[in-house]
Amino acid sequence: MSALVIDCPTGLAGDMLLSALLDLGVPESAVHEPLHALGLAKAYSLKVEESQSGGLRGLRLTVSSEEPNPPHRLWSDLRRLISDAPLSASLKTKVLQVFQALADAEATVHGCAPDQVHFHEIGAIDSLVDVVGVCAGIENLSPSSIYCSAPPAGHGRVKTAHGVLPVPVPAVLELAKRHQLQLLTGEDLPAAELTTPTGLALMAVLADYFYRPSKMEVEALGIGLGHRSLDRPNLLRLIRIRDASRTETGWQELVVQEAWIDDATAEELASLAQNLRLAGALDVVQGAVLMKKQRPGTSVIALTTPDQAAALRQVWWRHSSTIGLREREQGRWVLPRRCGTSATPWGLIRAKQTRRPDGTFTLKWEQDELQRVSAQAGLTVMELRDRLSLEAQDFVPEEDWQC
Repeated sequence: MSALVIDCPTGLAGDMLLSALLDLGVPESAVHEPLHALGLAKAYSLKVEESQSGGLRGLRLTVSSEEPNPPHRLWSDLRRLISDAPLSASLKTKVLQVFQALADAEATVHGCAPDQVHFHEIGAIDSLVDVVGVCAGIENLSPSSIYCSAPPAGHGRVKTAHGVLPVPVPAVLELAKRHQLQLLTGEDLPAAELTTPTGLALMAVLADYFYRPSKMEVEALGIGLGHRSLDRPNLLRLIRIRDASRTETGWQELVVQEAWIDDATAEELASLAQNLRLAGALDVVQGAVLMKKQRPGTSVIALTTPDQAAALRQVWWRHSSTIGLREREQGRWVLPRRCGTSATPWGLIRAKQTRRPDGTFTLKWEQDELQRVSAQAGLTVMELRDRLSLEAQDFVPEEDWQC
């Protein structure tokens, strides 16, 4: 299995995503088939050409409308068109989710009901091609996961059907707020609309993680070029990488959060650790430290995944007295493991099975299970563990391998 990394240094737009997918090897037929199923075969034409931007190659895509009188589609009409089309269930769901995200954002911006949104931009045929084509292209590649770097918003002004708007345009800001997405800003970015509502909505629905993995084993690369001339190459890179979670030893991205606390009781520290675990911490440890003014304190460290880091920060602020929190990115190599049960003379006992790189398996009994059975059997935990190594029967997994 492979994962996809979307690197968008100069912007995130539907046409750039679609051209990068085609450059990565998605056949054009995978784009045309669902659009034809929507009855749009004669409504558009697609031009894909090899080109350059700032001296770097890639594919540039141009969608042209063939509709003599392009309609201003309402979201209610568009939803009916997509829902009634003979598309696969998974593709239909993705396309509807993207347009729903756009409709909700536009409705908030314009102060109307989502069904009454007039899609001047996203109801146009080029956006239909971009949304349906990108969703179909992702389905064709079937990645195990999708990473997307934080997209640059740009700055300045842009002409739209609603007049001249500031950049980021209101719909982009609304999408970023609704989906808790970070946008890169700064005067060092080109003065242009770099991230479009369609591009951001696609990633809000399709991307699993909004950060770039710290390690990448690159398998293939697709380059999509933008149409605007900038002071740098205007491109989006779609990187197919080997999914580390499918290897014998998987690399897992981690975030380490740490605070030193000198004004909490032991009970309060125990409560903090429990709440951090409930909020998604993989582990929480504590240790003694000597703080300023020679005061003894406690170092509390929580390990979590990047997507849970924001939720854990709220736990620190609510359940501890700290006024500062250190945070750093880290990682770990983990072996595949799965949970299950083994039949024993004392009934079923839960255990964790690990697969070693040499192909052998090891089994570790859950500690709370050992304590439960030892009390019933009148054995110490050490005695029970020795007996289980001899008398336990085959392990029966209850889940797939996890890394």
